[in-house]
This record gives sequence, structure tokens and C-alpha cells, in this order.
Amino acid sequence: MSARPEPRVLTDPQAIKALAHPARLTVLDALTEGEELTATECAEVAGISPSAMSYHLRALEKWGFVERAESSGDGRERPWRAVAGGWRVDRMPDAVAVAASSAVVNSMLDRLRVDVGRWFDAERTQPAEWQHVASVEAQHLWLTPDEAGELGELYQRFVEARKGRTAAEHPDGARRVRLARVLVPVQLD
Repeated sequence: MSARPEPRVLTDPQAIKALAHPARLTVLDALTEGEELTATECAEVAGISPSAMSYHLRALEKWGFVERAESSGDGRERPWRAVAGGWRVDRMPDAVAVAASSAVVNSMLDRLRVDVGRWFDAERTQPAEWQHVASVEAQHLWLTPDEAGELGELYQRFVEARKGRTAAEHPDGARRVRLARVLVPVQLD
């Protein structure tokens, strides 16, 4: 597998705010798996109309999250794909960026809540091996900044070793999972 480009670090509040819409995050998830989808297919994934999806795709394109893929078939509708490398939001340079980032984080947490709820609603009908490994967990630990960094690095190495797997190319028995890592101090003094 070739080296993946580094994620783009977002600092522009408008680019960050562009991610705050749930339909945009849903489509980015689908496209990030390596799929190329038309606006109509993206609309189906996001559960909105094709015209609304076209608006959202143009907004994502404006901020460099998606791009047009090569036309296939009759060329009437060109598919969209995620821009390689992905993105992340790091330290916020100002209050405007903090507000934009907060909107994105809230949208992501809402999506996580929905995914977790759907799992637990269906868990009893799922294979035992998935019932055994699926979990939602909260821990409180006393960590130094170095230890918190070490934990983040371990997590990132695990994730990086598995990036690039797609719906078409993954090990037998693999399922797409929602993985979330939150590490924030609860003691703020």
C-alpha cells in the first residue's frame, strides 16, 4: 500500500464550519472509504434531495474536501470523491475558529450517538463475535501530558496500519466500524 498523504490541518473557521452539517459529514464518510459517488448517490446516502446534495457537494469542493472524479459511462454525471489525505482540526487560533470547531464536534458527537444507539438496538441480532468486541467505555485516569501523547500515538499507529481499507478491499469478516477517541482533561485547573 502506498503512503497516504498527511491530513490537512484546518484553521480557517469557514472551512471548519463547512463540515458542521450532518449530511456533509455522512457523505464524507462514504467518500473517504474510497468510493466515488454521483450527487444522486450521495443524496441517497445522506437522506436528502439530489438538489440539496449538489449544494453541499459544491460547498465541500470549495473548501477542498471533495473533488470531481473522472466521468464514467455516458459522461452525463461525473462522480465525486474525497480529496486524499483527509483533514483534522488542531489547536484553535481564535474564538471564531473555536465556535466553528465546536459546531463540527457537536455534529460528529450527534452522529456517534446515533451509530451507538443503532448498534445497541440491533446488538442481540448480531454475530456473537461482534457482540463480544463492540463496546462503549469511559475511563478516568490520571495522566501526564507525555502519557496522554503516548496514548494518542498508540491509537494513531493502530489506525494508520488499517487506513486505506475500502468496501471493496478489506479482510474477510471485516465490518466498517465507528471509532472515536476522546481524551480531554476533566480537571481544568
